Amino acid sequence: MALKIAQRLRTDTGAAVLLLSVTLFALLWANSPFSASYTELWEIPIQVDLGDLAFDMDLHHWVNDGLMVLFFFVVGLEVRQELTIGSLRRRSQRLVPLVAGTAGVVVPALIYLAIAGSAAPQGWGAVVGTDTAFLLGVLALVGPRMSNQLRVFLLTLSVVDDFLAVSIIGVVYSEDVQVGPLLLAGACLVALWLLGRMREWRSTPYVLVVVVLWGATMQAGIHPSIAGMLAGLLVPAALTKRADVVRTKNLYRAYWQSPSAAVARDVQLGLSRSISVNHRLHEVLNTPVNVVVVPLFALANAGIDLRGGALGEALVSSITWGVVTGLVVGKLVGISLGTWVAVRLGLGTLPDGVGPGSVLGGAALSGIGFTVSLLVIGLAFDDESQVQAATVGVLLALVLASLLGWALFRLARVRWGEESADLPTTLDPAVDLRHDHYRGNPDAPHTIVEYLDFECPFCARATGMWRDLRDALDGRVRYVVRHLPLDDVHPHARLAAVAAEAAARQGQFWEMHDLLFANQTALEAEDLRGYADELGLDPEQFDADLADEALHARVADHAESARASGAQGTPTFFLDGSRHRGPHDAATLIAAVEELEAAERPGS
Repeated sequence: MALKIAQRLRTDTGAAVLLLSVTLFALLWANSPFSASYTELWEIPIQVDLGDLAFDMDLHHWVNDGLMVLFFFVVGLEVRQELTIGSLRRRSQRLVPLVAGTAGVVVPALIYLAIAGSAAPQGWGAVVGTDTAFLLGVLALVGPRMSNQLRVFLLTLSVVDDFLAVSIIGVVYSEDVQVGPLLLAGACLVALWLLGRMREWRSTPYVLVVVVLWGATMQAGIHPSIAGMLAGLLVPAALTKRADVVRTKNLYRAYWQSPSAAVARDVQLGLSRSISVNHRLHEVLNTPVNVVVVPLFALANAGIDLRGGALGEALVSSITWGVVTGLVVGKLVGISLGTWVAVRLGLGTLPDGVGPGSVLGGAALSGIGFTVSLLVIGLAFDDESQVQAATVGVLLALVLASLLGWALFRLARVRWGEESADLPTTLDPAVDLRHDHYRGNPDAPHTIVEYLDFECPFCARATGMWRDLRDALDGRVRYVVRHLPLDDVHPHARLAAVAAEAAARQGQFWEMHDLLFANQTALEAEDLRGYADELGLDPEQFDADLADEALHARVADHAESARASGAQGTPTFFLDGSRHRGPHDAATLIAAVEELEAAERPGS
């Protein structure tokens, strides 16, 4: 039971429900007969002395300025991942969310200043941030049935949003800056950069430097949120290399042959080394941050006492409506307008499967500020009535933005037919054994299709996928491959695909297929001719076919079918015409086939 609850909390919906539950609990506690205990709890003083350094804060500040650094550190890790290997890696992918995210910060701030600027101009930072956890959780509840591509787009937006919001917090809401500790903080950032340049793969040096950076930032008088963000940005992220996976596999083999503590330690170190330090730290911290740190922050900050007319005063305050309008209207207008302008100017395109209605719904949900908003409120306002008014505005915006998002998604579905905001999931065109290359029993009841790239280190040949499927399923599956050369990262893959098709004209597609995967680092034109000689192909015909536009068009058709089927990377698998999601190892695919067979049995 506990395991199921933990798994549920790791989902977007679970995290959002937990956060909402804690928020409601904090409000009930702060407005109950036991409200004094709520206030007293967060005023408990905690002092930590390290030599001449003293960190003397109450529990509330330890949560906001201490634990929340982990939240912003995780945000920084995510931004670095997106910049290095994710949605912000290519110019065509990053400009639309960059423009939309920037507009989604500027427009809400201007709206807030227009409404509440005369009463409390310092509060404009409360409307610039979006709570990613709440956003994704509500999207899972009210968004399209399938919304993965919209989710990626909104995540990319939130990366830009978070970076700008944290920068604003660190620059605008810091005061009495001390030069000495500030220089130490700068030295820590340089140290993190050097660790990345030296390709240090152990996480311990990074963690130690980040701890010192936090302490230096606190002593310098700068809000540590920006230290957490910058630290995360400097922790390197990278794709796992096939060579590292093979090296770890060999270590496992050594442990299998001679199990001992020393060899087991080598295996653990090998596993760690094969995954970037950014991804390892993110994996370790992400769940504790979402399940413990952020809910604890909500518990410490959402409990405002609304008794004695405080709620009535808040509802007539320009601060409250400046926050509400800035978040709900400003985010919707800013993000939607920014997206439209960026697309119209040709700076990029929307993700495949994402329509304008889905963008409007997602922009509306971005009006859920919560975490960053509450943090800024605590920094911007000293007057308790202003804090109450702004907090009420954040909570009202949460409800109104969720309802507005639901209404816009419903409108997009009913009026514009946007049932989904995701990539296609059905294989298009269907398998045709007269044209497709296959292995196994042609009359097998199940078909697995792989879109592959001959330079991709994780495609079928490298993992031995077909052999495992053949041995486990014994004639019950046929295995089809189609080409998806990733030209931007694998410059030789397209010509290698043509070479495989040229070999197919001489009846040796699979022989060439195996040779190409066995020699992935040597796929120049001369190498391809050498493999043709090795297979005994007619060299003149092979050369002519290598230049044949028909074969180049065939590879292009495969790539177009991948796009139409929702395959964006390699390897991508389809099982009986439906795109397979999740792990694509042989054991998982075998289990998926067996699950289909079990469902097809009478009485199941």
